[in-house]
Amino acid sequence: MYFYYETHLKHKNNQHVMEIILILTALILSFSLVLVVVPPIIRTAKAKHLFEPFEERKVHTQVVPPLGGVAIFIGFIMSSIIATDGLRFESFKYIIAGVILMFFIGLKDDLMVISARKKFVVQILSAIILITLADIRFTNLHGIFGESNIGYLTSFSITLFTMLAIINAFNLIDGVDGLAAGLGMLAAFVFGVWFYLTQNFHLSVLAFALLGSLAAYFLYNVFGHRNKLFMGDTGSLITGLLISVFVIYFNEINLTTSKEFVVGGAPAVSFAIIIVPLIDTLRVMTIRILQRRSPFSPDRNHTHHRLLTLLHSHLKVTLTIVGGNVFLIAVALGINHWGVNVNLQLIIVFLLGCILAMIPSVILRFKASRQKFRPAKA
Repeated sequence: MYFYYETHLKHKNNQHVMEIILILTALILSFSLVLVVVPPIIRTAKAKHLFEPFEERKVHTQVVPPLGGVAIFIGFIMSSIIATDGLRFESFKYIIAGVILMFFIGLKDDLMVISARKKFVVQILSAIILITLADIRFTNLHGIFGESNIGYLTSFSITLFTMLAIINAFNLIDGVDGLAAGLGMLAAFVFGVWFYLTQNFHLSVLAFALLGSLAAYFLYNVFGHRNKLFMGDTGSLITGLLISVFVIYFNEINLTTSKEFVVGGAPAVSFAIIIVPLIDTLRVMTIRILQRRSPFSPDRNHTHHRLLTLLHSHLKVTLTIVGGNVFLIAVALGINHWGVNVNLQLIIVFLLGCILAMIPSVILRFKASRQKFRPAKA
């Protein structure tokens, strides 16, 4: 009996070590691949004049290739395929199919500029593939509005809306150097660690493959000079799609995971992890509607634009916003630990997110009013 127990324990430990190796492989390989492929991508872009059309509202004064998403795609696809080898992951092929669709529609928009309607249709198609074929969907509301188990039609509708909201939120938040990548890295890291702790190693591999890809891109985007490039729609759409998949799995796995790592208020915690792009999207769209403009019309009302006016540094803006996101995640985990009702958790996280998002605008208005009423020097 002792021999059997010792053999079983040794096999389990060996398996555990192998899974850690696969996760590290995904992280290191994706990071390395992006580091290697970015320079030739930039050389090709310069040789073929593949640049983003210049717009007055942009915060950059030079033309930069918007092909960071190509590098992120290569890093994520290659590393995740290699690192998931041997792991049981039935939904993987459908996730890859969705990523490929995002890649092609994003690349076309980066190079040619297409209508928002066409882009939206492809986003819907990708989401439907994941919901219907991969069965990646919400099946339980965790007590939100007093509801728990939900029917397939309700599940389909809520999941589709959530996926589209997250995809477009990450697409819209990509306004200053490093911001979309920084927020994506934070979300991928938090989800990846939790998936590892709950022994969902296949999902942890995907999260760390995304983390590595975004980290290498971040270096070029923030600190690059001759090798600087933007994420483009290709990168933001892929990132948004994958983060939406992690959000759904996080909420679903918490229904069945062990008590040691269960997150009772999973909807509130997952909302806190991705709150910055969601709150910012809601805020700017509300402003545009109140101004009787299309909610999709571009402007400089984003929180990161206001912060850039105050801080005058892309890196400072990114670090400030990511730091605020970390604070909100900590708050969500804290109130979840105290056993606060999930509806109250959502309200607290939402209100805190709104308050933090409004602070830069409030400071700018205060500074403008002081300047207005300051007496002129003789």
